[in-house]
Amino acid sequence: MEEEVSIEVKILKRGEESLLSNCADGVFDRAIIDKRAKEFAEDPRHHLAIAFDGDLIVGMASAVHYIHPDKEPELWINEVGVTPAYHKRGIGKKLMAAILDQGKELGCGEAWVLTDRSNEASNKLYSSTGGRVDSQDTVMYTFFLNREREASDPQN
Repeated sequence: MEEEVSIEVKILKRGEESLLSNCADGVFDRAIIDKRAKEFAEDPRHHLAIAFDGDLIVGMASAVHYIHPDKEPELWINEVGVTPAYHKRGIGKKLMAAILDQGKELGCGEAWVLTDRSNEASNKLYSSTGGRVDSQDTVMYTFFLNREREASDPQN
């Protein structure tokens, strides 16, 4: 059973990127880059739900809403991260609810996210928040557009 905690969840707005300077370890994959945080917050198609315990960010969900000439707007959920000390407390569900509500407000007809079938925590979160497994077999391809990154990526 997940233990509920008193956590405030909000959508990051333009000019609020300085809030990202106080993040618990494990919320993001890497350290925040101020220039990129500002660029992200200023882009109206990028969205970040952030979970606070006081003034400390303990979780986030990032997403992009996009349009295409032949489709209604969609919301792509890039990732959800919660610091390990706050796992199993309902924070991921609160973040998903906030980012999905943001998609609804934007007029998105669908939201989608990818995860590995072996990622039990993510699969549990996404199914418990109303997600349905796509019946298609999906394969993800990665294209490294910057050779320096490809060489330095430890997962390569």
